[in-house]
Amino acid sequence: MAAAKWEGVFPAVTTKFKENEDLDHAAMEKHFNFQIDSGVHALLTCGSLGEASTLSFDEKLDVTKTALNVANGRVPVLVNVSETRTATACRFVEKAHELGVQGLMVMPSVLYAADAREAMDNLRVIAKAAQLPIMVYNNPVSYKVDLTPEDFKELADCEWIVAIKESTDNVRRITDLRNAVGNRYQLFMGVDDLSFEGLAVGADGLLAGLVVAFPKETVALYKLMKAKRWDEALKLYQWFMPLMHLDVSTKLVQNLKLVEQLAGVGNENVRRPRQPLQGADRARVTAIVEKALATRPDVNQYF
Repeated sequence: MAAAKWEGVFPAVTTKFKENEDLDHAAMEKHFNFQIDSGVHALLTCGSLGEASTLSFDEKLDVTKTALNVANGRVPVLVNVSETRTATACRFVEKAHELGVQGLMVMPSVLYAADAREAMDNLRVIAKAAQLPIMVYNNPVSYKVDLTPEDFKELADCEWIVAIKESTDNVRRITDLRNAVGNRYQLFMGVDDLSFEGLAVGADGLLAGLVVAFPKETVALYKLMKAKRWDEALKLYQWFMPLMHLDVSTKLVQNLKLVEQLAGVGNENVRRPRQPLQGADRARVTAIVEKALATRPDVNQYF
């Protein structure tokens, strides 16, 4: 049986590039250490925020190898699986297993919006190839595939599927999943600006975006919610919310990389066709970050 019980704050880390768009492993080493030193509970590489769609098969493995070297067993390292063909995904997870990753997050097959039968079969085939604990990324808003609580009941016999990143944008889904499958899976809220609500109704963790720039604040929110210190958590969440809204956008990568740069913990280099924000978009994000930094709460008391 897949022995994994994941909980806490899992950052979907950004992939760092040089100005010429080459991978910047030194910058990634620095940033991954920053995340772990700030108290996150795992690293997730090569997700949507990690610009997986612009990375080659081997580059995704190289980024993940860097994360594994930095983590050095301190926290689990998961890699996102995002391929257009199931056979390619199987080859990728076999290579990831060889690297020593502790788990996978599996997206639906990109480009083609599979129906539930196809999507569940895809997961089973990848799980069999990987022989690693899997978090299923359920995001019908972006990827047009929705696995329902009933579907996850059907998948419960697949021992390698241990967790769900729920990104339906519908916080009711957490309770519906609990009612349908009990504690069979660990449940992660995958929408930043539903973090408080998701944890309040029993999510085990956050698969988060703004954590890449504000890890201590994200971990503090998680700790306060788990301790049922609702008033303190709500106050922190209200400060965080304008930043968290930046994660729910087609330009989340550019948004969050600019946030990282303004917060002094990264740069905004992206791969084309993405380009750094300009004009009104840039001014809006800059104003949000500057206000957040000017009113930033002291969360060191929670560590």
